[in-house]
Amino acid sequence: MHQPWHLLLYVVGGLAGGLLALRTGIPAAPLAGALLGAALVSVTGRLEVAQWPVGSRTLLEIGIGTVIGTGLTGTALLELRQLWRPALLITVTLVITGLVVGFGCSRLMGVDPVVALLGAAPGGISGMSLVGAEFGVGAAVASLHAVRLITVLVILPLVVKLVLPATAAPPGG
Repeated sequence: MHQPWHLLLYVVGGLAGGLLALRTGIPAAPLAGALLGAALVSVTGRLEVAQWPVGSRTLLEIGIGTVIGTGLTGTALLELRQLWRPALLITVTLVITGLVVGFGCSRLMGVDPVVALLGAAPGGISGMSLVGAEFGVGAAVASLHAVRLITVLVILPLVVKLVLPATAAPPGG
């Protein structure tokens, strides 16, 4: 039987992880930290799997969508007028690459095809985890995206610093 305080412990774990991650300075730290904090609570196996109250998950999904949507400003749309070709090329390339990698992982490594395809899909951890949850594989998809996100957030800034000359001005600056 589900205990309401179990959900509270998950929330506290996520909150603690998110707040600790804020101190790292990496982009999307609160999201990644909350995911890891709640996951640490979950992997102990001492609590039942979290059962969210009816409707609360939908409200959280609406909140995540709203946060992401507020980043799409008029300025972003104006920039897209110049960037639509690279946006299209990047999108098509990432989708095709995700499909190839997903099917490859499924076939070569015996990973569930749904997990592999959603885990290899280009997308944010929250969005892809929510899609995965609809298929009953949200935790596995979240794990794959968490590894990708944390790796990219740690390595890519270092690569950019090494590849771009120190004298190069940042965009808009």
